[in-house]
Amino acid sequence: MKQLCTFAALAALTLSIPMSADAAPNGFRTEPINATDFEVIPRGDKRVEGYWCAAADYARRTLGLGWMDRIYVLRGYGPSVTTGRRTAVQFSIKQPQSVDVQPSSFVSFGFQPGNSESIQGANARCNYRPFFND
Repeated sequence: MKQLCTFAALAALTLSIPMSADAAPNGFRTEPINATDFEVIPRGDKRVEGYWCAAADYARRTLGLGWMDRIYVLRGYGPSVTTGRRTAVQFSIKQPQSVDVQPSSFVSFGFQPGNSESIQGANARCNYRPFFND
């Protein structure tokens, strides 16, 4: 009985927490900008792989896209339009019209508008482990 009461209390607490932001893996969070565009905002770790991982997680879980669908960089590093944080990267599930779309390489040093990855490829970055620890 005690376990059932504990479970019920935890369930009630979980349901009372607002879910405006999506808690993404590896200390990143995602915020919708509109129906097709969203931001990935770091909380600590700012590795490129973490942004792609969080974007894939959001596209798959929240937007319901398939593994072969693509996500595109809409805007590279810049201020967040949804939270006011200093650094965010904007992604879209629609191909940007004003730039040439280039697939991202596994080793990248930033985000260029138009870079794209399949959700499966971006999700593979969730398993990234640095060779040297900071």
